[in-house]
Amino acid sequence: MRREIPMIVAFVAGVIIILEFFVPTLRNVAGQLQKWYLVVVAFAILVGAFNLLRMNYMKVRGRRVDWPYSIVLIVGLFAMTIVGIGWGIGQGTVFDWLFNYLMFPMSSTMFALLAFFVASAAYRAFRARTVDATLLLVAAVIVMLGQVPIGSIWVPSWWPDSLVFLTPDWLKDRIMNIFNTAGQRAILIGASLGVVSTALRILLGIERSYLGEE
Repeated sequence: MRREIPMIVAFVAGVIIILEFFVPTLRNVAGQLQKWYLVVVAFAILVGAFNLLRMNYMKVRGRRVDWPYSIVLIVGLFAMTIVGIGWGIGQGTVFDWLFNYLMFPMSSTMFALLAFFVASAAYRAFRARTVDATLLLVAAVIVMLGQVPIGSIWVPSWWPDSLVFLTPDWLKDRIMNIFNTAGQRAILIGASLGVVSTALRILLGIERSYLGEE
């Protein structure tokens, strides 16, 4: 029964959530299930926080690689929790000050460092060794030129209006609005089909990862 009960609960809850779009009388039940879902998520976050604390404590205790960073994480976790519970999280509180002047700048720094990794990956990807890489390189150059002011002014005064479609700004718009949008929609459709297939596997009891089974 340890496996059957969670599977039955997942199946019944999933069927109710699906049928509420077709049977209006089930909307109240579905709404109640969604409220229970929020409670489960809250407990899941709490369990995750305790697990994170335990793992980093064991890392500090064993003096493993980069253990000083674990001390910073533990201190920050307790500091933000105590300040948030004790003085609130509203605007102008200590929690708000710590978030805006410590957390936010550090997050910005991390994203700024990612720019160097993106540049390195772009350099390796834009090597025109194949036809696909060449098309990627040409499209990237056109989009980058169209995104900066030089892309809109990089047109000689003698350039005829009939050839305006050859300017970087015009080409950038066509690449982003046509080719890029088509690719994004294809990816979203594929991801949606993957979500549907995963949901069906869970409802039918084929996917049992939430039971701790592979």
